Amino acid sequence: MKKLLFLTALLFQISTINAQETGYFYGGLESNSQWLQTDEGINFLAPEDQFRANNYILLNYNLGKFTAGVQYESYLPSALLGYSPVYDIQNDVATYYFNYKDESLDITGGYFYEQFGSGLILRSWEDRQLGLNNALKGLNIKFNATENLSLKAVFGKQRVGFEESAGTIQGLDADLNLSGALDIESIDIQLGASYVGRNQDTNGVEAIPTTVGAYGGRLDFIIDNFYAGVEAIVKDPDVIANEGQISSNKLYDGTALQVNAGYAKKGLGINATFRRLENFSFYSDRLAEGNIFNQQVINYVPGLTKQQDYLLTNIYVYNPQPRLIIESFDQRSGEVGTQFDLFYSFKKGTSLGGKYGTKLAMNFSYWGGLDAEYNIENKWYKAKFIGKGHQLFRDFNLEIKKKWSKKWSSVLTYQNVIVDKGIVEGGPLGNNSILANIGVLEATRRFDNGKAVRLVAQHLWSEDDRKNWAAGVIEYNFSTRLAIYAADNWNYGGANETHYYSVGGSYSKGNTRLGINYGRQRGGLICIGGVCRFVPENTGFSANLTVAF
Repeated sequence: MKKLLFLTALLFQISTINAQETGYFYGGLESNSQWLQTDEGINFLAPEDQFRANNYILLNYNLGKFTAGVQYESYLPSALLGYSPVYDIQNDVATYYFNYKDESLDITGGYFYEQFGSGLILRSWEDRQLGLNNALKGLNIKFNATENLSLKAVFGKQRVGFEESAGTIQGLDADLNLSGALDIESIDIQLGASYVGRNQDTNGVEAIPTTVGAYGGRLDFIIDNFYAGVEAIVKDPDVIANEGQISSNKLYDGTALQVNAGYAKKGLGINATFRRLENFSFYSDRLAEGNIFNQQVINYVPGLTKQQDYLLTNIYVYNPQPRLIIESFDQRSGEVGTQFDLFYSFKKGTSLGGKYGTKLAMNFSYWGGLDAEYNIENKWYKAKFIGKGHQLFRDFNLEIKKKWSKKWSSVLTYQNVIVDKGIVEGGPLGNNSILANIGVLEATRRFDNGKAVRLVAQHLWSEDDRKNWAAGVIEYNFSTRLAIYAADNWNYGGANETHYYSVGGSYSKGNTRLGINYGRQRGGLICIGGVCRFVPENTGFSANLTVAF
């Protein structure tokens, strides 16, 4: 609390001193709360702290080239279910920063977010729905050396709840617009190079390296409607950890390779991505490897699959598997796979386009474990570049969006997915796979004055896991401000039949939005932007309030 009062007073003092300047405040408030209730229907016993809340208050002040900000967070009496326990019963100033920025120089002291390249080597960011905030506390310097060359340097410790990581992170990044530097107009070429290192005390164990670095390079280019890019990273040898313990003092290096290419023009888009990760977990604390809450992750490794929007298409999702595990029956060394997207718009006036046109989207993704040989006794492994590793995930989906009139539109979705059961449940990989087919039909009817009704019917067919699911959603918008909905996921055909029902609504006015919900939460992975967290089944009320100013 003392830190909050001091920083807030400092912001107002800056504002007062520079009252003659055109400074201004901006920020926001977000409150997410839940009241859990015992539900025998899903064998959920409400904990003693039935009421839980995550609250965030962000205040920034800008004065020309200077900006300062502070974020206060409260997790009282406990954090929301499924969030890391490092937040429980905590409330304090979580982050603060001071920034100076002009045309060539950008300097931030305090907490900051940064990304090198695609984030595969470094990304510090915040996602409150995931309970993820791995901001760095230290110094971030960005310098535009020339019109075509930009440099970045970072140094600091990573945020872990309201504490700091044991390891210190330092990094350098350079971006060069080669086309601009060489005055090439026919092609746009971008080059990049990065270094990120973690320095951490070894507590006197000489076999463990104090500093572990990752070194990366990237190349991106665009020629007319075609674009492509490649990024490659190598990581210094390091120990591997599991469940907070070092598995052995033997060192293993890591690699990452990502290649993407695509073609885009009006009405057509094609994109393909290939990625291979071998022992490519990178944490600010060597003992944090494998934690299920995404804490202390230095880099950004999303699941490269289509990000689904519906209740049933979100049941069997993919969580990336970059880890190396040797001394276990559940041996693994990384993943390799690909994703392909096709977007096509049938023109208006054609037989398939109709009066308003038709949009088609197709996606295919495949991910497998690396094909590797393991020797537990001598603690070594050897992985092939691709090989024939165990299939972890395969997804094919098709989406057709159609506007039938000024008032009616629809979306038809089909998905065929195969996923390793260990991905879904967080257990060992390679024992069983789940095959499911999913169909979704969504229809929207618009009325005057912002009124609209949205209907969604969904079904999942499977002979594995929990068998079949049926789901329905009805949503009515009284205006652009007020909406209510009711939904039900019905799991049937297996040992137990369960309804995961929910009702709720939202009201928005200006920069304020309030959402309220009551119902059952299906347990499993919740993924946002390809990054996942596990949520246990629960029942109760929840509310979300956001205010921006």
